[in-house]
Amino acid sequence: MKFLDEVEIIVEAGKGGAGCVSFRREKFIPLGGPDGGDGGDGGSVYLKANTNLNTLIDFHYNRLYKAARGENGKGSDCAGKKGTDLILEVPIGTEIFDADTQELIGDLTCRDQTQCVAKGGWHGLGNARFKSSTNRSPRQFTPGHPGEARRLKLSLKLLADVGLVGLPNAGKSSLIRAVSAATPKVADYPFTTLQPHLGVVRLEAGHSFVMADVPGLITGAAEGLGLGINFLKHLDRTRLLLHVLDIQPIDGSDPLKNMALIENELIKYSPELAAKPRWLVLNKIDLLSTEALIKTVQAIKSQVPTQVPIFEISALQRVGTQTLCYALGDFLEQNTSQ
Repeated sequence: MKFLDEVEIIVEAGKGGAGCVSFRREKFIPLGGPDGGDGGDGGSVYLKANTNLNTLIDFHYNRLYKAARGENGKGSDCAGKKGTDLILEVPIGTEIFDADTQELIGDLTCRDQTQCVAKGGWHGLGNARFKSSTNRSPRQFTPGHPGEARRLKLSLKLLADVGLVGLPNAGKSSLIRAVSAATPKVADYPFTTLQPHLGVVRLEAGHSFVMADVPGLITGAAEGLGLGINFLKHLDRTRLLLHVLDIQPIDGSDPLKNMALIENELIKYSPELAAKPRWLVLNKIDLLSTEALIKTVQAIKSQVPTQVPIFEISALQRVGTQTLCYALGDFLEQNTSQ
């Protein structure tokens, strides 16, 4: 299924039904009086969070959504039927904006959470409403009010506890494959990952957390180069970032410079995101000899604040990944209020 995380749609609530002009006509009941009923309210449009969805692609093919209008009133004091509400299901984590004013209307972060985005029109009044001692045969009625119409921007931010950042080919996809059932594509060329992936990491019975993998960053990502900047918003809701660093880059680049590059791009994109707790994960340790590994790790640690946890792993060989996952589980359990 194609991944789509932003889309604009138009929603139109139903118009209220018009009131009815009617008079009671029955044998042996002269001057029966007015009995025109009210119309029905128009249907409203709602968005509802669904755990089984993870993309907004369905809204790409159909941009206009209309709720049913209310029925007109009828004689014999019969009110019109209310228009059926229209409920559109979206993925959990969907933000709803008014596309014209950029106002945030709602943020669906819980299962089955519902947000009204267009209110149905109010019903019209029948002539029975206008009868009085001085107006025995009213012919007044009111039409139904139009429903709200809005242009909406839907923006999906995936819900995850841990987010992976790093350069292309740093091993982020290999890591999420190693610790969860997620199966993102893995290959030895940059930008193998073209869309975000979620994986559930299960530690033991009743204990798990969600990890998010996004496309890698490159120099100038904050200015629009590459793919990662388009998907960094999916890390806004995470509680912890894992900076996956390739300690033996295939292009021969310096791991220390690569580490600084990611740091700079995060700060340029969002100081709030850069301020999140961030751990350093040194990947591909299986490619270095013991002596070279010790030398490289020491050089990296000398450039990293002492309070930053550092883990040495091989995602491909699944070395050190279990230790990393249990440390993540402990951190998330201790910081559940964040």
